[in-house]
Amino acid sequence: MLERRGYDPMMSFAAFDGGKIVAFTLNGVGHFNGIPTAYDTGTGTVKAYRGQGLAGKIFSHSIPFLKSAGIRQYLLEVLQNNDKAIAVYGRMAFRTTRVLDCFRQSVSDIRNLDTISDSFCRIMPIDIDSVRGAQLFCDFCPSWQNNFESIERGKSGLTFLGAFKASQMTGYCVFDSVTGDLSQIAVHKEFRRNGIGTQLLREATTRMSADIIKVLNIPSDNDTLSRFLESKNIGMASRQYEMLLPL
Repeated sequence: MLERRGYDPMMSFAAFDGGKIVAFTLNGVGHFNGIPTAYDTGTGTVKAYRGQGLAGKIFSHSIPFLKSAGIRQYLLEVLQNNDKAIAVYGRMAFRTTRVLDCFRQSVSDIRNLDTISDSFCRIMPIDIDSVRGAQLFCDFCPSWQNNFESIERGKSGLTFLGAFKASQMTGYCVFDSVTGDLSQIAVHKEFRRNGIGTQLLREATTRMSADIIKVLNIPSDNDTLSRFLESKNIGMASRQYEMLLPL
């Protein structure tokens, strides 16, 4: 996870008590929408030290270092029901950029994968260059943990599948067979409603060793993928805010 999210130890910070870490923020570094960005990969505070504002102090301490490294914005995601964290980020002048929906289901409980035959398209492995070339199939900009930079960083642990009609790629998906994380799945607009997404999802599930499939951070205002997942009995498990602070 840290590798995929661009974790940079030189841009990560902690609070110490007697040489012992009591709070930390692990930052990922990369580009988001073409802008040099730091991303909150993980934040935590030892229970006995909570309520002292350590997360905010760590964040404030980190800003000059991030700026000096050329970082121009700070990105994070926070669960919609985490009122305390949302209030803290609001006081730091973060603004909500998107509402993101997260989907989850047991592989054994996925439905309606056998309603489509395999005759329309062939599903076969592809390389990362093919994934790069198919990014325009997506209807929205993927979140930090699902964007192409993340996929490129974690390519050794991911599986890439493409759907082909004759020699033309009509869709693709990217997933982690061990964790069940379906990072991207998309179909070319001219070939939608032909069951290609179903073919891709069916093949992906047969290659997974995980019992759970997770599809994280689908923008709530884009219902194409959400409707597809719900039609397969992959329901929304949580909702979170994507928040951004220009530096």
